[in-house]
Amino acid sequence: HSRQFEVGVLDWFARLWEIEKDEYWGYITNCGTEGNLHGILVGREVFPDGILYASRESHYSVFKAARMYRMECVKVDTLVSGEIDCSDLRPKLLANKDKPAILNVNIGTTVKGAVDDLDVVIQTLEECGFSHDRFYIHCDGALFGLMMPFVKRAPKVSFKKPIGSVSVSGHKFVGCPMPCGVQITRMEHINVLSSNVEYLASRDATIMGSRNGHAPLFLWYTLNRKGYKGFQKDVQKCLRNAHYLKDRLHEAGISAMLNELSSTVVFERPRDEEFVRRWQLACEGNIAHVVVMPNVTIEKLDFFLNELVEKRSTWYQGNVQPPCIAAEIGKANCVCALHK
Repeated sequence: HSRQFEVGVLDWFARLWEIEKDEYWGYITNCGTEGNLHGILVGREVFPDGILYASRESHYSVFKAARMYRMECVKVDTLVSGEIDCSDLRPKLLANKDKPAILNVNIGTTVKGAVDDLDVVIQTLEECGFSHDRFYIHCDGALFGLMMPFVKRAPKVSFKKPIGSVSVSGHKFVGCPMPCGVQITRMEHINVLSSNVEYLASRDATIMGSRNGHAPLFLWYTLNRKGYKGFQKDVQKCLRNAHYLKDRLHEAGISAMLNELSSTVVFERPRDEEFVRRWQLACEGNIAHVVVMPNVTIEKLDFFLNELVEKRSTWYQGNVQPPCIAAEIGKANCVCALHK
């Protein structure tokens, strides 16, 4: 019976995302993907003939949801930063003006940690003639959804804006020892989704039905122990250390990029797969990334950097040149022979 702790966690996030207690519905999910599956399902139930729009750099679970629900899905181009390109979103919205829009907005993309500009997305919808009753926005906050409220200058994710749902992972920034997440949507939307289950003596509107009763206890404990001030301190440390890593990479002549609101440092992919495995680097094409979390110290970053620089000197000898990754991270961040 950890439901009272679950409600306590949900109330904490409801305050963070500015929605009144009696206006929201939510639950603690089994993982980040379940939050996305739920948010997009609510959008689909509210607008059965709606089209799903998501940037190419959205998490794969968004496209998994489109396949599972057999929704028409339109992929939107991104800027070099990884942020959704609203100049590409606009013509795609106008081409389907007769159908409602269901949008996935990223609060930190998987690879580059890019934050989609929610205000510009809403403005684009309005300028394309979509009134608030003809679109549904799900905000995928997986990792960065909990960091962003504590970053100065960061745009606000808030239910005071016309969004439908927000999800965030509990096992990433909060550090819950098992995969879990928090999903919050508007109470008005949930009635289209829930059905009475007699033997539960309640209504069910979740995706998985059963869920982990321990997850709310861990989340509740951490949120109350750390508090807003504790999270703010953690976030500032992560951003500081991420900037340190990016600067050191540049000093060593290694192409690297860091989005302003992110702690994900993107750099050229190491040529040695053994090195990649040893440091558990996530790679995509010519790039790899390091996500600087609260447990990552300056010492650990120095250790990683020193090893990378040492190994790199053996990868690029003679005529072998480091790759140009300007297409992935922008010319200003690329220090290949051409862009130095």
